[in-house]
Amino acid sequence: MTARVIDGKAMAAELRGELAGQVAGMTVKPALRVIIVGDNPASRAYVRTKTKNAAEVGMDGGLIEMPVETDTQQLLDRIGQLNADPAVHGILVQLPLPPQIDEAVVLDAIDAKKDVDGFHPLNVGKLFSAGRSIPDDLLVPCTPYGCLHMLKKSLGDDGLAGRKAVILGRSNIVGKPMAALLLSADCTVTIAHSRTRDLPEVARSAEILVAAVGRAEMVRGEWVRPGATVIDVGINRVSGVYGKSHLVGDVHYPSASEVAGAITPVPGGVGPMTVACLLRNTLVAARGLGAS
Repeated sequence: MTARVIDGKAMAAELRGELAGQVAGMTVKPALRVIIVGDNPASRAYVRTKTKNAAEVGMDGGLIEMPVETDTQQLLDRIGQLNADPAVHGILVQLPLPPQIDEAVVLDAIDAKKDVDGFHPLNVGKLFSAGRSIPDDLLVPCTPYGCLHMLKKSLGDDGLAGRKAVILGRSNIVGKPMAALLLSADCTVTIAHSRTRDLPEVARSAEILVAAVGRAEMVRGEWVRPGATVIDVGINRVSGVYGKSHLVGDVHYPSASEVAGAITPVPGGVGPMTVACLLRNTLVAARGLGAS
């Protein structure tokens, strides 16, 4: 068996096209502000993609750069200015932040109505209390929402109900909100992690396997149930031949793709969908703040 490739690039392009059509009909252009602190090359590349894609769908995507020595209060002051600016609809602080900044305090300081990352406690609480119906106007963490979108595109809107889903990873950014979204789709959900006993066996029980552990190619083919749908959230840079580096996921793609029924590639899978869902959240936030 060779797995069907779940094309995140194509799905993201389709979603961006839908968003562009909606933005074109608005009298107020949704405005996103992305804050980056420091000079992390990977973060800089990622925020450039975000602001570029925002512009491509007709949004106002602005980048705010702050020096690496910025402290928590300075960042909070800048967020406060954006919170108070009625022309700004969405605020995102690019992670990771330098060690001197209190990440939790910063994320909590973003106006929940402008929290396009979906990390504010109010938005997280709404997600976990939503039950089987996720409101269309809810700001949902972008990566899990993108994963759900790909699963529904691959399996059908009703194709998730009753399936056993295993999430490898329990982070607040991916693992926990992914569980809430899969529960809303009527999956039976297990969250596994580094302390889970017999982890390969748990993974092998999944009809839907979401890998978000942050370890390059940890999930091998023998961890995958034959015919399972595999969503690889990992993005890891590893050294290759002649010292050249390349990106791999948390799943060992060559072996897993011989067992799975469908699988996301890295790159070209979850990453593009994450950015597309950020733009979706920006549109939702703008409408929630009265833009039309």
